[in-house]
Amino acid sequence: MTQREIEFLSGGETVRGDLLLPEGEGPFPVVVMAGGWCYVKELRQPQYAAEFVRRGFAALIFDYRRMGASDGEPRQHIDPWDQIEDYKNAITFAAGLPEIDANRIGIWGISYSGGHVLIVGATDPRVKAVVSNVPVIDGYETMWRMHGTDRFRKLKAFVAEDRAKRTETGEYGYMAMSGVPAGPDDRFSVWPDDDVLAVFNELKATQAPRHEHRNTIASLERLMEYNAAPYAPRLLDKPVMMIVADQDDITMWDQEIAAYDAIPSSRKELVVLPATDHMTLYSNVTALDYAARAAGSWFDRHLKELPTVANQIVKYA
Repeated sequence: MTQREIEFLSGGETVRGDLLLPEGEGPFPVVVMAGGWCYVKELRQPQYAAEFVRRGFAALIFDYRRMGASDGEPRQHIDPWDQIEDYKNAITFAAGLPEIDANRIGIWGISYSGGHVLIVGATDPRVKAVVSNVPVIDGYETMWRMHGTDRFRKLKAFVAEDRAKRTETGEYGYMAMSGVPAGPDDRFSVWPDDDVLAVFNELKATQAPRHEHRNTIASLERLMEYNAAPYAPRLLDKPVMMIVADQDDITMWDQEIAAYDAIPSSRKELVVLPATDHMTLYSNVTALDYAARAAGSWFDRHLKELPTVANQIVKYA
């Protein structure tokens, strides 16, 4: 395997990433990858990429603009539609490389980006296969469930207050990514779960030093406007694998399976990880390896040898 740093423009900002190539002569099929909330490219994604490269795929992992190694201000501002545009610009960049087969492009995402890849797959015909891991589907519903009704009312007021301040001063307010507040009137985090905090602190210490465990308050507002579900019916006959965790109470497996059921494709597969919650995919390497192998197998089936339209007609005649 060889690896080199890459960069491309997205929204006028320089986005940076890593291109991993298997041994041998290309052009190779490629999997374009980016992470979830406050991710940087070093956070667990190289372990998935290694599985794809082992199978003969190139992997392109990038940091969204305003995150990690990429440029952009305000730092740690998470706009899902900017991130979706970053995915599409990463695909454009990859398709122009001599080592890459532009006709065999897959996309992979996890958590927030698990929702993004459903949207990208539905709106970008260059994408030939999708793997969505424990995706965020409906941001508003997810926040309501995570915080509970009383706390969610206060959360909405908190967001409105930040919007008023931002309009007046032009400055972005910040909040913690995760952690359980000590009391009902304590400052909010987006994901009020100490498991998230512990796992991401460990990953920052061991593999992802660029990770910052904070985001703009406006990022939370964007999350509450986000919904990937309407795009599921547009994935017509697109090969889509969705991986869900049977004990996921962060991104909500029932929302995920409802989105999966709405995909109008004979070429889709649901993988349910048993005895697994959302954070297990970050803290338990065995669960991660299982998910990586499932994704790699999917790309084997749907990117290695793409049938021509004529062959598909013969197949289904």
